[in-house]
Amino acid sequence: MIEAGAFLEALQHAGVQFFTGVPDSLLKELCACLSDRLPAHKHVIAANEGGATGLAMGHYLATGSPALVYMQNSGLGNVVNPIASLADPQIYGIPMLLVIGWRGEMQPDGTQIHDEPQHVKQGQITLQQLEMMGIPFEIFQTDISCALTQTRRLLALAKRRSGPVALVVRKQSFAPYKAKSVIKSGHDNEASLPGREDMLSNIVRLLADDVAVVATTGMASRELFEFRHAQNSGHARDFLTVGGMGHASQIACGIALAQPDRQVVCLDGDGAMLMHMGSLTLSAQQRNLVHIVFNNGAHDSVGGQPTVAAQLNLSGIAKAAGYQWVIRVSSGSQLNESLQYALSLGQSCFIEVLCRRGARADLGRPTRTPAQNKQDFMQFLEEVAYA
Repeated sequence: MIEAGAFLEALQHAGVQFFTGVPDSLLKELCACLSDRLPAHKHVIAANEGGATGLAMGHYLATGSPALVYMQNSGLGNVVNPIASLADPQIYGIPMLLVIGWRGEMQPDGTQIHDEPQHVKQGQITLQQLEMMGIPFEIFQTDISCALTQTRRLLALAKRRSGPVALVVRKQSFAPYKAKSVIKSGHDNEASLPGREDMLSNIVRLLADDVAVVATTGMASRELFEFRHAQNSGHARDFLTVGGMGHASQIACGIALAQPDRQVVCLDGDGAMLMHMGSLTLSAQQRNLVHIVFNNGAHDSVGGQPTVAAQLNLSGIAKAAGYQWVIRVSSGSQLNESLQYALSLGQSCFIEVLCRRGARADLGRPTRTPAQNKQDFMQFLEEVAYA
């Protein structure tokens, strides 16, 4: 394994002075090091991977130095447009180094390392995606001398070709990192805030049996699945958006459009909302949609890195985007009262739930496959719609 600090020093020595991206669990040690050692203007956690690519382009235009953009391989889809339409050598020719966490890694013998369902396909096509975009890449070496050599080689190539290059990082490539300072994330009054799982349980208890629920990727979907299991109430009413971060609200919006007489509830996260925030303007038009965002100010599922949401009033943003009724709550009693009122309105509603970071250490994962989830959910939508 590589020490993240040594890797950072090598990058800085090679001329990389700006770092941006979206956190990934495979890269959490590197992300922790960047947050710990770099000032805010040198390390920016972006809203999405495409935005990070834009930040890297701006940095190069202003300084002439390539930036580093980090991401999970699932984020490659978000960078296709800015790379193929802007950064590619045939367009503006912007050198940058992509550092990509390889979830669902394929081994040399053609077998795949076990991972969660949402990473299976992406893991299979990661290298082909880079090849299709014409991005030279190497698999990150876990020997420090080899890693430094390949990093210098790739950066030289990026400058020579005037375009992006990539390092693809396997699981456990970076050694555990111990921060020298406290990395601030979450809310200032976090200790007084309720936990997300408790608030989620309160929400689900208040929903009628015909309400369709769409939950965002990460901890929220896992907590929802375990709550239903503990209640022995089945999972058919819930669509678990286990991948595709930032798209749960539009899945919920599509359901609400197709079945206008059904109440739809979207359980979202602050990082997911920020990733594709323009979607709010469409969800806000659906009178049968209640959009609930758990705001803990962190990318909780991939290491707890901070989001800017702790400094924002998300409900105010939602109001400006067109939601007819919005509220911000920070206790179970406020949430219960607000949700019951929202469900009675027949208007588009947005509830921002302030909560603290963290999840149970023994929190499990869904035991039903995505295909089974889809089949059960579609049957629920059809049966209840025509009952």
